[in-house]
Amino acid sequence: QVHLVESGGGSVQAGGSLRLSCAASGKTGIGNLLAWFRQPPRKEREGVAAIYGSTSYYSDSAKGRFTISQDSAKNIVYLQMNSLKPEDTAMYYCAAAWTGGGAWYLPRQFGVWGQGTQVTVSS
Repeated sequence: QVHLVESGGGSVQAGGSLRLSCAASGKTGIGNLLAWFRQPPRKEREGVAAIYGSTSYYSDSAKGRFTISQDSAKNIVYLQMNSLKPEDTAMYYCAAAWTGGGAWYLPRQFGVWGQGTQVTVSS
């Protein structure tokens, strides 16, 4: 069974940066598609970024500001978030799946989720 544990969330002012980490563990492998989602208050969960091998995917809101990366040796996925905006405020979740990257932004593609880490950006 795969377990995902996020960390690195917190409160920052607009324009600041945070780096989220997702530590994965599992005897059968953690998956080949790893992603970050977020869920703002009273809104649906949305895809932020994903990594599939050497290919990265980003939502329009994340492009140019966020970077997803993976340390395969340590089974850790990172999300570097720069130039944060108040609208980035949300609970951020890490997710893993054994699938292709074509529909990376769909939560239903993922069977394993972390517990989330809160990101709050103040203006």
